[in-house]
Amino acid sequence: MRRVVITGTGAISALGNSMAELIDSIENQICGTKKMDEWHKYIGLQSLVGAPAVLPDIKSIPRKLRRSMGRMTLLSIFAVNEALESAGINKDSISNKRYGCVAGSTMGSAEALNDTFETMLPDHDLTLLSSMSFFKCISHTVSMNIAQYLGITGSVIATSAACASSLQAIGTGFNLIRHNDQDMVICGGAEELHPTVTGSFDILFATSTKFNNKPCSTPRPFDKNRDGLVCGEGAGILVLEELNHAQQRGAKILGEIIGYNTCGSGAHISQSNRNAMIQCMNSSLSDAHIKPDDVDFISAHATATIQGDIEEAAAIYNVFGSKTPVNSFKGYLGHTLGASGAIELALVLEMMNNNIIYPTLNLEDIDDDCSMINHVKIKLNRNLNIILKNCFAFGGINASIICKKYEEIHE
Repeated sequence: MRRVVITGTGAISALGNSMAELIDSIENQICGTKKMDEWHKYIGLQSLVGAPAVLPDIKSIPRKLRRSMGRMTLLSIFAVNEALESAGINKDSISNKRYGCVAGSTMGSAEALNDTFETMLPDHDLTLLSSMSFFKCISHTVSMNIAQYLGITGSVIATSAACASSLQAIGTGFNLIRHNDQDMVICGGAEELHPTVTGSFDILFATSTKFNNKPCSTPRPFDKNRDGLVCGEGAGILVLEELNHAQQRGAKILGEIIGYNTCGSGAHISQSNRNAMIQCMNSSLSDAHIKPDDVDFISAHATATIQGDIEEAAAIYNVFGSKTPVNSFKGYLGHTLGASGAIELALVLEMMNNNIIYPTLNLEDIDDDCSMINHVKIKLNRNLNIILKNCFAFGGINASIICKKYEEIHE
């Protein structure tokens, strides 16, 4: 099968509107969590913290195109532009049946969905809705709008699997290229912060509620005092290419994808399952034709939910033992849900190419039930050749991807 490399990254998040701003914030151990004072009006909402992004000037996007874009799609367009610039690709050259787009989110725009129902339901009057409401609300709004923005005529696919969405998108792009269906795929995901999104986790007792007045102290992945996730927003986009395609245009190669797996747990709709996580990581190792000892670093999903962190720590220990360094980026970014896999993988590629491991923020007192793995609590300088990234979603949906530093193989 063909080799697949990553040649561009772009990200927008609570920690800035570019990869450079994101990395600088993490270097300085900045937490993007804020108290959301405007959420007080929502009856019953216990978690009043979030990690909001700042949307750049949307007028740079042609009005004809942005009319169908909700907030999270607008965020994704800025990440797309940065990823293409990073890869050295002119966006006007993307219209090619061999170039595709795979992008995901938990659902359509939460803000647009909320506004649609608030507008329609008082009088059940559909005539009050704009013609563009539908396109903001549909589950494939991110991938559809990116494809329209770039004029993509190859494969256009939407992965909608909550927290696993963008990692599934990258894995799907990986498979499209290595199986010779596409030569380049724009991959990633986006999510927007909205009280109805936080509320859906709040009802399941999965959100952080004890730090409403100390927002930068949460979330706390793997920490004894963690009390749940903090919803964030943003977008992450990666450019994937077939190796020869990238080489022929002289692209800088940021990393090579060598293994991927996604699987279901079939056990419980909301509870994490270590056995399914173990299966997913082992299957990705098998796909990459490597052993656990070959992996130099693991970027955990670790959202700071009580059970989720325990299950993931146990699964990592089962597969990798206690030596491989592990971190979580959620303490910096909050949980960006459908965008998390792409944003965090982009960060991991940066770490790999600079031989740096960033610590888990807000990890002060490791939970005894999570203590069996090698947590990173201070910035480390380590040679990183192969890394594994996890994403685990509600519904028992698991995804793991493995990347390595690019090296030319002479046959």
